Amino acid sequence: MNDVLYDVVIIGGGPAGLAAALGAARAGAKSVLVLERDREPGGILQQCIHNGFGLHRFKEELTGPAYAARYIRMVQQEPAITVMEDTMVLEIQADKTIWAVNPSRGIVAVKAKAVVLAMGCRERTRGAIRTAGYRPAGIFTAGAAQRMVNMEGYLPGKRIVILGSGDIGLIMARRLTLEGARVEGVVELMPYSNGLTRNVVQCLEDYGIPLYLAHTISFIHGRERITGVTCTEVDANRNPVPGTEFDIPCDCLLLSVGLIPENELSRSAGVPLDSITGGPVVDQRRQTALDGFFAAGNVVHVHDLVDHVSEEGELAGTQAARYAQGLMAPVGQQIPVEAGSGIRGVVPQKISLPEPGATVRFFMRATQPLKNAVLEFHYDGKSLLRRKLPMAKPGEMIVADLPDSAFTPGSEPVKITLTQQEGEK
Repeated sequence: MNDVLYDVVIIGGGPAGLAAALGAARAGAKSVLVLERDREPGGILQQCIHNGFGLHRFKEELTGPAYAARYIRMVQQEPAITVMEDTMVLEIQADKTIWAVNPSRGIVAVKAKAVVLAMGCRERTRGAIRTAGYRPAGIFTAGAAQRMVNMEGYLPGKRIVILGSGDIGLIMARRLTLEGARVEGVVELMPYSNGLTRNVVQCLEDYGIPLYLAHTISFIHGRERITGVTCTEVDANRNPVPGTEFDIPCDCLLLSVGLIPENELSRSAGVPLDSITGGPVVDQRRQTALDGFFAAGNVVHVHDLVDHVSEEGELAGTQAARYAQGLMAPVGQQIPVEAGSGIRGVVPQKISLPEPGATVRFFMRATQPLKNAVLEFHYDGKSLLRRKLPMAKPGEMIVADLPDSAFTPGSEPVKITLTQQEGEK
């Protein structure tokens, strides 16, 4: 298999990678290779046995494995697509040579006309948050615990505390409760939850699980096995407030403190990364600044809906196939897209001209919760879009569409702002 040339090679066989493969094959790519490090494609979906997936993509509610199975079947029906499982990519070179290792084939090297980066994201660990205390057993990331319970059939503990209110942590609070464990509480540093509102309601409030906002864990107790945690209220600067400490006994601590796009391979290949999103800088076609390299899904920015991950993967795969076939128009002017007041980060970070007849979909997150907010796109001295939002939260993605005809050559960047309507608090 060494030095085989493919039209499109996709790194990662999760929801973004599978959708990218389909997009590439349906756009005319004659040979598409998906490199997946796990024993089966589907990515994180395989351990997400709860429902709530597919409402946008398939117009029905599916579990994670069911959603993955649909894409796997569609991929299997495309003769142009090859999936190589149990294959770890070691290096991606700027000339689109990919080095990987496989148990049966050893070291393999493949070449591509176009590459799609779809490696997903990883969880922050205890080392990233530097919580004081000992290093006992019983501390897991929420995703590791999810795999342990849903795929391996083990409970990580019987009395659980969860640090952080990300969606995986909220979902695991419900899952562990249903399995007979007692979830003593969810502790969140910010004064608001970082998960979807529906998960706060369905996973915590419906089960009477307390949510401690503007709190943190200041100490972990136990030497061999965790025996409890000390919680502390924090002020507006996220500093512990003396005298507010209280202890919660537990035998397990789950960390749901954020996700990080998995971009070691991107960085080593020379793909420029966005310091805010943590993912590659891309245009509306999901092409990176490195010619012929595309990116999609959680490797670009962490999504909250898998439907959007698949949508982005299909877009990247389609455009990669066009590039491989020489059908993509040369990039002319590129218009920067800037996150203005109230916006933490935005994708895409630039608009490439010309690209006639396409709709540009923007993904962005608010810096803080805002009621009765106004989302506005400013460009070349005029307002391209003004939309009122009843509520904007950092944990919920804001999506907006604009026709590419709105972006004519100019000297100014597109600036996106999120402000509160006058007279509102």
